[in-house]
Amino acid sequence: MKLQLVALSAALALGVSPLQAKTFKWSSASDIATWDIHSQNNALQNGIHAAVYESLVYYNSKTFKVEPILATEWKQVTPTQLRVTLRTGVKFHDGADFTADDAVFSIQRAMAPSSNFTPYIQGIERVVKVDNKTIDIFTKAFNPVLLNQMTELRMMSKAWAEKNNSVAPKDIKTKDENFAHRNANGTGPFMLKEWQSDQRLVLTKNTQWWGKAPTNVTEIVYTPVGAEATRMAALLSGEVDFVLDPSPQDLPRIRANNNLKVIDGIENRTIFFGMDQHRDELVGSNVKGKNPLKDLRVRKALYQAIDANTISRVTMRGLGQTTGALVAPQVAGWTEGVHKRYPYDLLAAQKLLEQAGYPNGFDVDFACPNNRYINDEQICQAVTAMWARIGVKARLRTLPLVNYFPMIQRYEASIYMLGWGVPTFDALYSLQSLVRTPGTGGDGNYNVGRYSNPKMDALVDQIKVELDPKKRTSLMTQALQLQNDDVAHIPLHNQVIPWAMKKNVEVVHRPDNRLDWRLIKVN
Repeated sequence: MKLQLVALSAALALGVSPLQAKTFKWSSASDIATWDIHSQNNALQNGIHAAVYESLVYYNSKTFKVEPILATEWKQVTPTQLRVTLRTGVKFHDGADFTADDAVFSIQRAMAPSSNFTPYIQGIERVVKVDNKTIDIFTKAFNPVLLNQMTELRMMSKAWAEKNNSVAPKDIKTKDENFAHRNANGTGPFMLKEWQSDQRLVLTKNTQWWGKAPTNVTEIVYTPVGAEATRMAALLSGEVDFVLDPSPQDLPRIRANNNLKVIDGIENRTIFFGMDQHRDELVGSNVKGKNPLKDLRVRKALYQAIDANTISRVTMRGLGQTTGALVAPQVAGWTEGVHKRYPYDLLAAQKLLEQAGYPNGFDVDFACPNNRYINDEQICQAVTAMWARIGVKARLRTLPLVNYFPMIQRYEASIYMLGWGVPTFDALYSLQSLVRTPGTGGDGNYNVGRYSNPKMDALVDQIKVELDPKKRTSLMTQALQLQNDDVAHIPLHNQVIPWAMKKNVEVVHRPDNRLDWRLIKVN
């Protein structure tokens, strides 16, 4: 650990002189996978990208209402036509003006086949340039959460992308790279200076930024550190100013330290397990000729064999709010009814397996990330032991974030862990991505277990176009309940997020677990 800490100290010190007093040094467990803003829909990565690339609108960090960024105003001309006025005087980091051509290009780029951002263009039919500072967004039907979706659609320079062979987003399912993968050219308050994957990321202040922000930070240095002990030692020794994901067991010690502080908040993210319900035979299983996970009784047995309360109390140390829902309480469509879990019951789980024809259980592949969610690997280790009690031998394999997500999107896991935040605060975002049969326009883009139910598809498609707010919310609740009835996924808990930092650091805690780079102060 000492050697790791020395290496971390050297990395943080590299290129930072004592005169740079307003450098903000922070750390978390995992690195970003790419700088291509439409390549991989990952919350940590999206939050970091937001320092460099801006969207037309964004959530206010204190009210969480949509506010203007690169757009200054918008008007619903017709139920299916949104007219957006763009901000003048905005320049990309290379000095080029931000125009309607860039806005149209960026939204169309997010709609490309290799884009992972299809949930955010749900319902968009086309984008049209009206003039140099105005665009029209046409939708297939009225979309009540279109502005919420647009908070994650960041803008890229069309000329820069064309010049650098980056018109199409990098496909995360392949190893091919484009120029935008390792380089960046946004309009945001910070510019990319250096990125050494899994080692170091440096952003510098954009002195030509159009906006005004209270931050006094001129440089941001991010160091991904997988080892919890090393990450916490760096904070305790003063090597970093802020840790996004402190270890739960160290929180009491941090809270008691007069030089440090912890800010807590419930994250808009639910942790759950998905299951391969598509293959006729699971890869590597001892069950031949059929797939046990296609059987509702088996899925329910796996669910009822998990002691979620023990995981919340022991593994999560109180940083998990147990749930039976696919979305967190802040999300439209959530109710106490869909929040209720199936009871933990080993005898019931064993009977279900017997009824399904697996009295002695079976072997199954089980994949989890080891540096993405709070105690993700430890959760999966605990669940592996719980499933063993009913005879299910889960062969656990864990991978770092940058390898894990492309792997599950290639459908290479039989059972997998996923944590799903809801940037739109609307259940359609989760329902369309996670339980809609995979298709086009964002349907099922993270339904990597390939669950499919025509009744669910009909509900999701109806939600997309329903105009009545009360009826639409009711439909979302029905779909969430159907997910529970089918055990399409096994929900575990909603994360409670603590941020640990030096006393002289000021930040605003957000339920999407991302820093607002405009509001950071180092006193």
